[in-house]
Amino acid sequence: MQINLITGISGSGKSVALRAFEDAGYDCVDNLPVSLLENLITTLEDEKCERVAVAIDARRGQSIENLPSILENLRRLHQVRIVFLNANTNTLVQRFSETRRRHPLSSNAQQSQSATLIEAIDKERQLLEPLRTQAHSIDTSNIPAHALRSWIQDLLKDKPLGLTVVFESFGFKNGVPSEADLVFDVRCLPNPHYDKILRPMTGNDKPVKEFLEKIPEVISMEGDIIQFIDKWLPHYIADGRSYLTVAIGCTGGQHRSVYLVNRISEHFRAQKDLVNLQLNFLDRHRELDSISATVL
Repeated sequence: MQINLITGISGSGKSVALRAFEDAGYDCVDNLPVSLLENLITTLEDEKCERVAVAIDARRGQSIENLPSILENLRRLHQVRIVFLNANTNTLVQRFSETRRRHPLSSNAQQSQSATLIEAIDKERQLLEPLRTQAHSIDTSNIPAHALRSWIQDLLKDKPLGLTVVFESFGFKNGVPSEADLVFDVRCLPNPHYDKILRPMTGNDKPVKEFLEKIPEVISMEGDIIQFIDKWLPHYIADGRSYLTVAIGCTGGQHRSVYLVNRISEHFRAQKDLVNLQLNFLDRHRELDSISATVL
């Protein structure tokens, strides 16, 4: 059975992610107590269920500490993937303020509402940290619901086994993605933003590509990043990871980082010697996905 555990910080989009799994044909269960997970899987086995997505959070406190050992037991018989949704504290506070909902862990706090909310978020991060370190993490701070659904759909296309390498472009002005394992800063490269014709375009557009590929520093940066990943990728595979996120950032996340993510991803997808390593590749453009989702 393919078991997908959806967890993470409250307010980061677990409900949106679960609906994406449901739309993809998965049997879905929301807010399941940790103690019932193994019983649920046993029941679904009897019903010949092949794919399930389960959302679990920390609202039941210390019982979440038992989850890593439960997942270890399930992995002996099933394919288990953890999707961890995260967001920065300021974004979470804003979302709870807009929805006027209470944080699941704030009911016993005795301080003011704003202090209680931040306190509850910090507590939840502590409780869920053991899960975050073994999960595919997605930072939803700067992406709307539509983009998150799209990212989940892309995730469901990859193979269940092997290492999934995520190449993600971003803009430093909106912060570094919290899920990034490797971060490359390309703000030192010439910026197409200062060309009035290229400014409204992106790194996906031919004129921007032609502009950047003529600059020796851009070609050199591309080669250096590829060389670094080439050297260390076998070590990440040997470490037993399921996901590796390579984040490439420029100022706005529109031109240089998008171009380099596309180029570097194309390079690794074309490497025939990597086929036997069960590598899967995903591309994300955080800022562009946010813009397109807002328009839609």
